[in-house]
Amino acid sequence: MVSLADKMVAGLDASAFSKAEELQKRLWFTIMALIVFRLGTFIPLPGINAGVLAEMFSNNQGGILGMFNMFSGGALERMTIFALNIMPYISASIIIQLAQSIVPSLQALKKEGEAGHRKITHYTKILTVFITIIQGYGIAVGLESISGANGVSAVMINSFAFRFSTIVSLVGGTMFIVWLGDQITQRGVGNGSSLIITVGIIANIPNALAQTFELGRAGQMSKMTILMLLVMALALIYVIVFVERAQRRIIIQYPKRQMGMRMTSAESSHLPLKINPTGVIPPIFASSLLLLPITIANLSAEKGPSWVQTLSQWLSHGQPLYLALYAFLILFFTFFYTSVVFNPQDTADNLKKHGGFIAGIRPGKNTADYLDYVITRLTVVASIYLVCLCILPEVLISRVGVPFVLGGTTLLIVVQVTMDFVTQVQSHLIAYQYEGLLKKAALVKKKKNR
Repeated sequence: MVSLADKMVAGLDASAFSKAEELQKRLWFTIMALIVFRLGTFIPLPGINAGVLAEMFSNNQGGILGMFNMFSGGALERMTIFALNIMPYISASIIIQLAQSIVPSLQALKKEGEAGHRKITHYTKILTVFITIIQGYGIAVGLESISGANGVSAVMINSFAFRFSTIVSLVGGTMFIVWLGDQITQRGVGNGSSLIITVGIIANIPNALAQTFELGRAGQMSKMTILMLLVMALALIYVIVFVERAQRRIIIQYPKRQMGMRMTSAESSHLPLKINPTGVIPPIFASSLLLLPITIANLSAEKGPSWVQTLSQWLSHGQPLYLALYAFLILFFTFFYTSVVFNPQDTADNLKKHGGFIAGIRPGKNTADYLDYVITRLTVVASIYLVCLCILPEVLISRVGVPFVLGGTTLLIVVQVTMDFVTQVQSHLIAYQYEGLLKKAALVKKKKNR
């Protein structure tokens, strides 16, 4: 049976959008905020020798630095004030969420509702500053050890001044992105943090495609290989859309109930459980945690000790250690974040409170155990799906040598965030149509009363 919401979504047209002034304001705010973000990715850090930096990145564009440069929208390659993007905030969020399952005071804050959420967000932002300071210092030290082919250093100013200005600039840039993401979430459309990462990836797509076709033109890559990569990208997009829209629906039944003077009939509904309830969180969290050690190891490899050079080689893109760490972190965060977003015991208690039950399952503990069994099986499927989606294309890309934009991680982020963005736009349009129907009903009622 088609629901009322489905009918309204099917009936959405350009005229409805043109009349939804609130949605238009939100979309314009989102666009302008993302433009501001893109402009910030071109403001360089003080004291940087752009020529030496470009030479270093051209020699390492197939490495892990290229991947994180893609997430930052090219800001890392240009070493701008937005070089770290929103990754320190994501790392801080991971640490705080992990701490909530260990620290009793944070557990208590989590249960305090909106006030507790604001305090946790405040602690996350404080931790973001400390993480950015550490990463900024590591980047500054690493840049000081880099020199070009003619021996020219990548840093053109005094060491202390460069380290201080780099840390201040990166902290200011990162916290501005965090604030901008919050503003997009509150006053725009979609999740601000996810949109900022997605825009950074999309900004690199034209250049990545141009590089791929140039490899084919120069004869370094066969046309058949390019065609196979494009077909693989389209196939991955289809798989992502299919899996992200897939649901495991559990039938919930409600018995007859006495409401006042009338008896309601028995009803049935369903509890939708997504195959991948975590979305893009595990790959983003995994990438964020790998950012600090890998960046420092790569930037310090040239003039650092031998063990740093060995670590840098082991953590290179496509190497077994990097792939193993990446896969392990994706698996861990898939299970961890699923436990955060879905609590079987709370869901079972809510069903029992409202008189709902699953056929053949007793309310209470048995229902919670059944839901935990189902969500665990779904999480296993989701973890395998995410690992295969993110790891297998990366192996192929590292062997062939094409840009990271065609990888599974980037396609997952872009497709998932785009789907979420479209869903929120439709939600705003449906809400606008509901308001219009309510206003019409109120006018009809007034005319009848007259």
